[in-house]
Amino acid sequence: MEKKIDFDLIERRAAARKRAFRAVDYFFLTLWALIVLFPFYWMLLSSVKTYSAYNSEYIPRFITLAPTLENYREAFTAVSLGRYFLNTIIFTVITTALMMVVIIPAAFAFARLEFAGRQIAFTLFLSLMMIPSELVVITNFVTITNLHLRNTFTGLILPSVTSVFYIYLLKENFEQIPDELYRAAKVDGTGDFKYLTRVMIPISKPTLVTIVILKVIECWNSYVWPRLITDDARYFLVSNGIQEIRENGFGRENIPAMMAAVVVVSAPLIALFLIFRNKVMAGVSRGGTKG
Repeated sequence: MEKKIDFDLIERRAAARKRAFRAVDYFFLTLWALIVLFPFYWMLLSSVKTYSAYNSEYIPRFITLAPTLENYREAFTAVSLGRYFLNTIIFTVITTALMMVVIIPAAFAFARLEFAGRQIAFTLFLSLMMIPSELVVITNFVTITNLHLRNTFTGLILPSVTSVFYIYLLKENFEQIPDELYRAAKVDGTGDFKYLTRVMIPISKPTLVTIVILKVIECWNSYVWPRLITDDARYFLVSNGIQEIRENGFGRENIPAMMAAVVVVSAPLIALFLIFRNKVMAGVSRGGTKG
């Protein structure tokens, strides 16, 4: 006698296993999110505690019933945090704009223009990514020093106006645009520059937005080069300003005020990423997908 197969039972068991695996996934994702976000919570919590309350806690407390904004006032008045913000905005905007002017034509040339030795030139260009960053920093430091550009915005900006990685990312994106569009534009008498600005740049907007956001984050977090090329506080960026606060300001003594300064410096980047996170993910995946 044939044994009757209960397909409904099989489906219910499969659905139960699927729900169980999903529950386990969500559990570990939630646990990992709590681990990652806890330092940010602790930073924000410490920034709204009073100096006396923070120092009186022999056992750390994970909540405060008397939050204060006094630490934020002290962060802006005790040191030139406002100047550091202005310097960083100037550095970020100019560097990002100049970099886009450089990498867009470079990516277009490697992706669309035909010239002898293009592949060899691009391979050699990519090989620059293999050079340790420490060697580049040393070379840039010697060059900027010989040009007497230390403690200037020009010296801060010049070494950061190009990027091999961003050119590669944009080139891969440009190559996804069908060649037929380029040939049709050439038949219509459209020049390369017009084709780039009217066709390729609008189509590649997600990747360009991603590059801009990543560059802004890179400039905002820049530390080694500004610290190396500037010893004048008038040209410090926010990352160097935080270090200056820790070393020579109130950072070692007034931890809540130090945490308030860190919150102020971190907030713009966190907001930027949360607003444009979907565009960043879409741009990166688009730039790395062929076809």
